[in-house]
Amino acid sequence: MSEQPQQAQPQFGIQKIYLKDLSLELPNAPQVFLQMEAPEIDIQVHNAAAALDAANGLFEAVLTVTVTAKLKDKTVFLVEAAQAGIFQILNLPPQEIDAVLGILCPSTLLPYAREAVSGVLIRAGFPPVVLQHMSFDAAYQERLRQMQAEQQGQPAPAVTVQ
Repeated sequence: MSEQPQQAQPQFGIQKIYLKDLSLELPNAPQVFLQMEAPEIDIQVHNAAAALDAANGLFEAVLTVTVTAKLKDKTVFLVEAAQAGIFQILNLPPQEIDAVLGILCPSTLLPYAREAVSGVLIRAGFPPVVLQHMSFDAAYQERLRQMQAEQQGQPAPAVTVQ
């Protein structure tokens, strides 16, 4: 009986989770603390990934969250957190690696980004902004549709993950 070579099993591992960048701006402090109105909150999320050591399946994924609070025309605060991780992804075809980097990695990083944003706002004297769960799968599928439309020469609409 001949032995067939075994296919290597796909592997996903977290090597390191870290806060790559964190900034807080309070351009109108201390006057903003005297306002009684609730500010308008805008949340923007961006995901990026890059190969660190492709031969060993190491990738860095960075989830950047920007939270801006405005009261009329004045900025109350602006917080930007870039939560990052080094992930090892082995034995997957390139299109599946792209999906892992676009869906699983940012989903893994989101709770850490949530804590970084709410924690810095509490320390700045504001109530926390709690980032809600986000569907990175839907955003990834929309990004694929945009890329296909661009390859076919059609303009694609802009997408923001909410």
